[in-house]
Amino acid sequence: MVAVNTDHMSSGAIRTGHDNLIPAGSGRPVDALGPAGIRTHHHSEFPLELLASAKGSTTVSVCLPARNEEATVGHIVDVLADELLEPGIIDELVVIDDHSEDSTASEAAAAGARVVRSADVLPRYGEGHGKGEVLWKSLLETEGDILLWCDADLSEFDHRLVSGLLGPLLCDPSVDFVKGFYERPESDGGGGGRVTELVARPLISLLFPELAGIIQPLSGEYGGRRELLEQLPFVEGYGVEMGMLIDLSRRFGTDSIAQVDLEIRHHRNRTLAELGPQAAAITQTVLRRVDRDLVPATAALHRNGSTVSLEAAERPPMLEVAEYLARHHAATQG
Repeated sequence: MVAVNTDHMSSGAIRTGHDNLIPAGSGRPVDALGPAGIRTHHHSEFPLELLASAKGSTTVSVCLPARNEEATVGHIVDVLADELLEPGIIDELVVIDDHSEDSTASEAAAAGARVVRSADVLPRYGEGHGKGEVLWKSLLETEGDILLWCDADLSEFDHRLVSGLLGPLLCDPSVDFVKGFYERPESDGGGGGRVTELVARPLISLLFPELAGIIQPLSGEYGGRRELLEQLPFVEGYGVEMGMLIDLSRRFGTDSIAQVDLEIRHHRNRTLAELGPQAAAITQTVLRRVDRDLVPATAALHRNGSTVSLEAAERPPMLEVAEYLARHHAATQG
């Protein structure tokens, strides 16, 4: 288990994870408990000046999982490179290309990201597709003590969608994992999207009520400390966010989780034909976290005469992968 220091306030000052003291009243957020006791913040509590002063020797990696996102990935990388990478708020910016058929890779590289082909990472595990597969591989391919993920299909991008997440992790050593939440103007009013409201939130409320305070459990902007993430299995596909939240709360408790209001997030809406398999995969993941025998690992979604296969495949914790240990824990091997 990750050791955390909950004694982070002393003599009117805030202690970071690097023995730096941030004076009270300096702009550091006051912890607020959202529903179900989840610590909740606003991105404005973490200006870049505060992040720079709190960072110390901590290294930060940002990874964008991307598949056929040529229209948006270049601008996102450009913003992050100019506003966070260049001034040293983050140390590494990586795009992992998940078998794109367009110019995603070249657009990302031209904007300043290091681009990695998912198929080239850990080939002995096969060429698995899906978001969870890419997130899992990003642990091997990045170096930071903190790893943040951001979707690559966002428009009108602003650095707050990443810097807001970083704030609690740099300023509070008792926070090990952070989720973003936001308003989506493309949806019907505020809150989450259709799959969140119709599938994820009801499942959490009924089966894992300790996580009911997570406002947007399926948000694509989140991250945490490497020492925690490397201990978790990763669902290969759409169920990765739900599987990760459940596993985190079970192993480390909800006290290790915080969430940050990132205000407004713009991305393209997906069709019901695209959302159906996502909703089914999320349901499959959650129910198998309740009981592995409740639903099969291999199933099918039948819709309007078509069939989509559902595979609840998972990758092992990176601490069980020899290549990861050789790269990130070489000093402790042998």
